[in-house]
Amino acid sequence: MADVIYQKINTSEYLNIKSKPVHVKEQLEIKILDNSFLPGAKDDDWFAHSALPALKLIEKERPGEIKSFLSIGSGPGLDVLASAEVFGSKKLVLTDLHENIVESGVQNVKANLLEPEKVKVNGYTGDIFEPLRNRTNSNENQRFDIIYENLPNIPLAENEDINKLRSSSRCLEKRSEDIPKEIKDALLDLHYLAIKQVHEFLNKNGALISLISGVIPIDTIKSLEKYIDGVKIDIYYYNWNIQTSFYSVINDYAKQEEHGYGPFIFYRENDLKKAFEGVSDSESGKKARDIEKSLADKRITATEALKRFNQGENIGYTITILKTTIIDQ
Repeated sequence: MADVIYQKINTSEYLNIKSKPVHVKEQLEIKILDNSFLPGAKDDDWFAHSALPALKLIEKERPGEIKSFLSIGSGPGLDVLASAEVFGSKKLVLTDLHENIVESGVQNVKANLLEPEKVKVNGYTGDIFEPLRNRTNSNENQRFDIIYENLPNIPLAENEDINKLRSSSRCLEKRSEDIPKEIKDALLDLHYLAIKQVHEFLNKNGALISLISGVIPIDTIKSLEKYIDGVKIDIYYYNWNIQTSFYSVINDYAKQEEHGYGPFIFYRENDLKKAFEGVSDSESGKKARDIEKSLADKRITATEALKRFNQGENIGYTITILKTTIIDQ
């Protein structure tokens, strides 16, 4: 039987809201299995730190319009609960690679909604959109207003088993699909595949929100667009972060640089603070290239970042939120 952790999370603090939540419980209790992504403290939680502000921007632009939400690779379902509160969506779906994580995630969502009887919650097991594609002959509508993905981009080590470790949240297994070399070199395989397939699952005016670590240059991230017909990809939100659990992240990227991948870009904490000073959430995406340009002479490789981190320096990176829409809708 898998080990289980129960994590209590204050919703108002996690969502950074002053009022009481209206769709989910004020105190969440999240069941986390031993092969599931383990949420960190708020500043270490990529969803809360960077994806959540982007989703709030969408709700501000389209208040009350997001009726359905899908999370690809959700893990324990915390991102689905947060989105339920932000959007008030009545159709919530999550997927993951592992059946036990999907079952637990669905239980988490239902158990922490204030009115679960009024919300349709489903979970499916499989790779990217495959579990939804397998259900297209059912009576269920498999299209969504917002789809969110934070798919992994660190190659899985040869001695690791993705079924046993908390590695499916950040580790990329080798793919058999035909993926452009520029995309593979930047370790953007799964983001590319998600964007390429998303037209099958978006409602009219829907969007795919992708969280991508900014250790990859913006031009490289935007190059996804030239390989995929019929999509418009915008830098919707741009942010930066320092993680307390950072050693393994830098170390993983440094190993990939040794194998010819990259380049992967890191910065000193003070340089990031200065570059982002005074930039609001709503204007961050539009200013992303200018911010990156201002940091051009401050870049350090993952190998150098690892060295400086081991010497006690605070090292950070940027985070890019992409918004993909279908241009022929």
